[in-house]
Amino acid sequence: MARRWRMDQRALDAVPEAQACLGSRVGDAAWRLTRRCRRRADSGSGATFSPSALPLPPASKRPQRPPHSCLRTTSIPLHPAHILPAMSNLPSEPEFEQALHEVESTLAPFFEKYPEYKKAFEIIQIPERIIQFRVVWEDDKHQAQVNRAYRVQYNSALGPYKGGLRLHPTVNLSILKFLGFEQTFKNALTGLSMGGGKGGSDFDPKGKSDAEVRRFVKAFATELSRHIGADTDIPAGDIGFSTREGGFLFGQYKAIRNEWVGMMTGKALDWGGSHVRPEATGYGVVYYVEHMLRAAGEADGFKGKKVAISGSGQVAQWAALKCMELGATVLSFSDSKGALIATGEEGFSKEDVQKIYEIKYARKELETFGDKGGSLKFHKDAARPWKLVPAYDVALPCATQNEMDASDAEEALKRGCRFVAEGSNMGCDQGAIDVMEKSRKTKGKQGCWYGPGKAANSGGVAVSGLEMAQNSQRLQWKPEEVDQKLKDIMLDCYTLCYETGKEFSDGGELPSLCQGANIAGFKKVADACKQHGDWF
Repeated sequence: MARRWRMDQRALDAVPEAQACLGSRVGDAAWRLTRRCRRRADSGSGATFSPSALPLPPASKRPQRPPHSCLRTTSIPLHPAHILPAMSNLPSEPEFEQALHEVESTLAPFFEKYPEYKKAFEIIQIPERIIQFRVVWEDDKHQAQVNRAYRVQYNSALGPYKGGLRLHPTVNLSILKFLGFEQTFKNALTGLSMGGGKGGSDFDPKGKSDAEVRRFVKAFATELSRHIGADTDIPAGDIGFSTREGGFLFGQYKAIRNEWVGMMTGKALDWGGSHVRPEATGYGVVYYVEHMLRAAGEADGFKGKKVAISGSGQVAQWAALKCMELGATVLSFSDSKGALIATGEEGFSKEDVQKIYEIKYARKELETFGDKGGSLKFHKDAARPWKLVPAYDVALPCATQNEMDASDAEEALKRGCRFVAEGSNMGCDQGAIDVMEKSRKTKGKQGCWYGPGKAANSGGVAVSGLEMAQNSQRLQWKPEEVDQKLKDIMLDCYTLCYETGKEFSDGGELPSLCQGANIAGFKKVADACKQHGDWF
């Protein structure tokens, strides 16, 4: 008896999609093929059919979706995965597109000199792996709650994936892809063997009890533990994820895997952490700016300088303390509810920073600080201090992405600001960067010099790398040793950005540190990818 052919239902389902995606000619061809298969089935012939049998038109005749508006002038095509973002609940990925465009635009002179690296950029812009999962946890009312969670394992050319975990209601795949993309080049600039990654969840720890945070992190860690490890992917802290949350993660990982390894960084000193890790990002950005100041002719560095800082978390606090230690006056802090501005010449004190730490540790708002007898003023609903501080020499955005725009940058220049360095990731939007780069080119050492986050705030991940080294040796170095290594790494990072920027910058008395950081970081990753056979 002749074998009767049965049509694969998935193939039938694919026909409308083929018509929509590939055009009517291909869809018609698919339908004719379907009818032909059915006739053969009715006659008893043994025909076979699969979606792979659908004829495809030449690439030149396939309809193309318009590129993202912010990338229409770029020379490198985006991968389709960025046009229709995989595993995303968003119609677009603005933060990721912004980061991609910022890097690509500064790589233009490098691509002119070395056009073969364009292929590397096409490949590197795609994450190696994206993990998305749900986290179901129990609140204090014994009700089930659910959150989205992600881990973007972006690039492992230089080492295991390395990047923080963020717990914040704004977390989405666009933000984590942008952070993982930036992290890849940031880690490359440290000179340590680390790839790039980022992760987190839209869980909001604010207003949650310790028990609720613990139950969430334990549930989060149960799934995440499948994908991380000391030689695979080493997460760390970020916004909303501190040593407390890290302890819950470490404990759950240890219970599930039955092993005590350095599978994360930012641990407490009692169980494998490193000295200077909490301070590292804030200290690092100040060390980086210190080199900028001296290169621009400020022989005394921070001494006597006025500094405006945004944010009031760990990075802002430690950056402020290091600025004070080096002789500067700190004039501002901020949070999502507003900005706290010093009205007197003396600025904030170390005791004030300690009080800010206590407020934030208790997850309270900066508004509760008080006015300190009139020497401080809180500006509600004005989270950016750049237009509130009367005069300052250095601006350190240390809160979140896009916290300084073009109007903020122009106002900062009017108030005497000549140095801006990002303690946060992508703290300045493209408009602000353009304003500062124009000032650098036209005004020389009297203009405004910009230090990008992937270089300036790399101190945190640098000490994370040192923590990994200590864990592998089962050692704990002294604070002075770690701090000196951090200073050396930040000097090497600054020098690499300066020299690379000097080679490729198109004018200006001072080189573009933004361009230097992007080119140096990209080239290091691209060269490793080529040696691994990822592009050719």
